[in-house]
Amino acid sequence: MTVFSEIASANLLSPPVLFFILGLLASLAGAQLSLPEGANKMLAVYLILAIGFKGGAALSVGGAGAQLAWLLLAGVALSALMPLIGERLLRFISRLGPIERSAVAAHYGSVSIVTFVAAATALTTLGIHHDGAMVAVAAIMETPAILTALLLINRARASSAEGASNQVPASGIGSVLNEVFLNQTIVILLGALVVGLVSGQTGLRSVEPFLVAPFTGALCIFLLDLGAQAGRGLRTGWRDLTPGFLSFAVMMPMTGATLAGLFAGSIGLGVGNTALLMTLAASASYIAVPAAMRLAVPEARPAISLSLALGITFPLNILIGIPVYVILAKAISS
Repeated sequence: MTVFSEIASANLLSPPVLFFILGLLASLAGAQLSLPEGANKMLAVYLILAIGFKGGAALSVGGAGAQLAWLLLAGVALSALMPLIGERLLRFISRLGPIERSAVAAHYGSVSIVTFVAAATALTTLGIHHDGAMVAVAAIMETPAILTALLLINRARASSAEGASNQVPASGIGSVLNEVFLNQTIVILLGALVVGLVSGQTGLRSVEPFLVAPFTGALCIFLLDLGAQAGRGLRTGWRDLTPGFLSFAVMMPMTGATLAGLFAGSIGLGVGNTALLMTLAASASYIAVPAAMRLAVPEARPAISLSLALGITFPLNILIGIPVYVILAKAISS
């Protein structure tokens, strides 16, 4: 318990998390707190670019080595599997139809890059090493969940009475796949990873005043805004959060983290990489997946998905989950 208290305190008392709490509480209290239009997107681009570049620079001097292939494979498998688990769970604890169940479940197979960044920052603060290769794992986990959800959605439409007329047309599928593989997060994250890998430590030193020194400050501002968004979502969407949905938003992170931990233990992954893999598997997308589902399933209600992913799961991971995953990673890797 002492170890947990130490790690939890280090995480909860870190400036980024405190700013998230400030935004959340202020918004729940009714404060109109938000960044100027476009500023949050600019900050998101900066954070993704910085974490990708630093990951690539770390890879240039040696990363996860032989474990990288296994990590990438595990990332794909976890991302593709979680929507199947989520859809089945929602079948028992909600009254959602099969199409909307699949759309909600997709959010829990894809990942939250900001949660990953927060976990990586916490590990750095705690002095726990993690490899730059984990950035590639984060990037590859964005898309399989969306593809799984599309398969589930098309199967549900095909089995309905009017399935033939309701299936997503070929052009619609193309638009969704374009959104999946060419979305801003993937392009910037992987692109920055490659640039960092090519330029190496020399390149990292040249951009350190821009991509390293201001990183934590930018993360504080971004999490302040995300806390405010989460608070607004909870204030307006709390009526949709039935006990079944609340249990889903808690059980899915636990399930993902457990599966990731079992895999990490089977290949002898280090503490830092184990904690990050658990964090990725436990997170929920509120950027890439909502955009893809808006194209593929316009009839699905985004309020439910965003209330769960951003209003419940994201704060749960930021405030409680990350310390728990670090503690479990220490136990698994010992």
